[in-house]
Amino acid sequence: MKWILPMLLACATALVPAVAPAATLDIKAEQALLRALEDEYNAEAFYDAAITKFDAARPFVNIIKAERKHAAMLVGLMQDYGLEVPPNDKLGSAAIKAQVPATLKEACLMGVEAEIANRDLYTKELMPAAAGHADILRIFDSLQAASENNHLPAFQRCAHRN
Repeated sequence: MKWILPMLLACATALVPAVAPAATLDIKAEQALLRALEDEYNAEAFYDAAITKFDAARPFVNIIKAERKHAAMLVGLMQDYGLEVPPNDKLGSAAIKAQVPATLKEACLMGVEAEIANRDLYTKELMPAAAGHADILRIFDSLQAASENNHLPAFQRCAHRN
């Protein structure tokens, strides 16, 4: 009896047709995905360097987790479309570490600027480039909203209290 369930699962799996590959992306949408991932990688690297310099200060420790989730969402989309996913080679780089300013307040102000730029990047460039791809637009909209509604206010509060 123990062999029935595995056998039924094997048969059912054999009967289910393979998932069709995702539709082909036009070059604009592909570049938008790559640009979005690069932006998330840059944010993660900067926030990681700030955490190192400022001893795991908030909001950096919270927002870096979100940036990693954002990157994972984009990676999933890229894999769905059969795109090569580059690694985050910016983590730990000397160039990123050198961008972290001397004070936490200055770092938070840079976070404010970065989240405004991120919001605008999605709204003005990436979303128009991915028009016609509802799955990509759904993710882009979510990432843009996170920057505007969550990350930006957190960095503004940080800059104000420091």
